[in-house]
Amino acid sequence: MKHLRTLVCSTGMALAASAAVAGNPYEPYAGTTLVINFPTTPHYNAVMKILPEFTKETGIMVEVDQLQYLKMRERQTLELTKDVGDYDLIGYVVFSKADYVYADQLENLAKYFMNPKLADPKYDADDLIDGYVANIGIAGGEKGYLPGKTGSLFGLPFGSETSILGYRKDIFEKHGLKVPTTYDELLELACKIPQLEPGMGGLSSRAASGHHASHAFLLHLAPLGGRIFDDDWNPIMNNEAGVAAATALKKIVDCGPEGAQTFGFAEAGAAFLQGKTAMFLDSTQFAGQVNDPAKSAVVGKVGWAMHPAGVRQASQTGGFGIGIPANAQHKEAAFLLMQWLTSKKADKLIALEGGNPSRFSTHEDPDVNAKFPHMKLFGEALRHADPDWRPIIPVWGKINADLGTALSKVLTEDLDIQEALDGVAERTRATMEDAGYYIWQ
Repeated sequence: MKHLRTLVCSTGMALAASAAVAGNPYEPYAGTTLVINFPTTPHYNAVMKILPEFTKETGIMVEVDQLQYLKMRERQTLELTKDVGDYDLIGYVVFSKADYVYADQLENLAKYFMNPKLADPKYDADDLIDGYVANIGIAGGEKGYLPGKTGSLFGLPFGSETSILGYRKDIFEKHGLKVPTTYDELLELACKIPQLEPGMGGLSSRAASGHHASHAFLLHLAPLGGRIFDDDWNPIMNNEAGVAAATALKKIVDCGPEGAQTFGFAEAGAAFLQGKTAMFLDSTQFAGQVNDPAKSAVVGKVGWAMHPAGVRQASQTGGFGIGIPANAQHKEAAFLLMQWLTSKKADKLIALEGGNPSRFSTHEDPDVNAKFPHMKLFGEALRHADPDWRPIIPVWGKINADLGTALSKVLTEDLDIQEALDGVAERTRATMEDAGYYIWQ
């Protein structure tokens, strides 16, 4: 009888413990300390403010190694090659996806979403921004980096950005100007505004040698109907659409503010904030600075519009995502953090702190729009974000650098556009051949 009573009591305690775990999926991981590696961007600075809420809800501790992007990339290059890494979760920029997946350094997330003890049935993955799930998370599908029947998920969008047009409402109202919706209108205004407002540039753009110039070219290439490659990996950046994109960039820079040929993202943004240019076409990440009196001389004077259409509506995809390193020590707890950070609740909390939402519902949220009235428009722009505006392949870094150097010569030395792009296409073909892209042809 005593033995039976002990057995019943033991069974009762086990059932109670089981019920506690069933009611709290985080309980088995309480007390775990996760070490995560994030970049120092406005989005991730906002994330830092809400991480204590995760620990409060789950009992899982979080230590953050937050680094400037390039230093973060260097640290990850070292950490991901270890047998056992120090990081349980990492933020990574979109074009690192190819490098990390190809080197088998990121966890495939399928088994975590298949696990009923870990996967939140109310997560609502359909609410995540499609272009960013494709861009930051999926590998192995079409072209190796896009969705498709052979694709797998390796990360989740976290800090989604797209290109958006900022414009000076006061300047446009003063001269009765229409906000451009097409490239023809955009380019006409870019050179008309300096005539109307002497000393003011039309549109502020990246243009500096290297990835800044190539980024700006790509920003125009997709809307104007171009691609870097055709479906057989033949370089086509030198076709009619490519020439049109480079021509558009040169016109924008020539009609831009003083020193425009040397602008990176920061310099282009600063020119707009200082009132030296009437338009700015680049990442939505920039929006948080516009109404900050400590940084901006144009507070209350800026309106937002969709990236103008060329032959199609196509804005960029950029920004960061989060993934679990293959050599992480606490993978299941890291998944729970990843899932929580990208949930509807956390996405809204981050947005209210000034971060970039990764969900359509957050962009529509009335509380978020009350604080940031531009957010609904940004959500609409994200519906047109093009996950194939640049190829996410392992050799892209080399091609991108060459493209940026050639375009810089177009902008600063008046190198013929067709000649510059033909040279890039020829060298790109050699790079692709060395990498094995034509072996099946």
